[in-house]
Amino acid sequence: MNLRNRRNKNHVEMHSGALNDILFILLLFFLIVSTLANPNVIKLTLPKAKSNTKSKQTVVVSINDKREFFVGTNKVAFGSLKQMLAASIARDSKEVDPTIVVNAEKSVPVEDVVSIMEIAREIGAKVVLATTKPPETK
Repeated sequence: MNLRNRRNKNHVEMHSGALNDILFILLLFFLIVSTLANPNVIKLTLPKAKSNTKSKQTVVVSINDKREFFVGTNKVAFGSLKQMLAASIARDSKEVDPTIVVNAEKSVPVEDVVSIMEIAREIGAKVVLATTKPPETK
């Protein structure tokens, strides 16, 4: 004798069709917001270049028109620049080829950029000079 009635048994179901849409919208939102975030908050006027080469950034060094040096967003005296760069590269030691990206204002003397290149050579890092792409002419 079967006392359980199988027809009266309720099945609880959760519809998750809208959940996929919400997750997709959130994913798009975070992707768009992450592309707008720029870690280089020091505003500089960069020189122009015709080629568009990109390098994976390990450390960013910025030089403004007052010849002040910044590692990331931290202001650093030139005398302690080598120690700060070596510490930053050692912290990111998973990089095969550590790279220093130099953001120099247009009016900065070339000697300052060359001095950063010499420091990078001493600590075994590559140097990339950040530039802006000139406007297209027709």
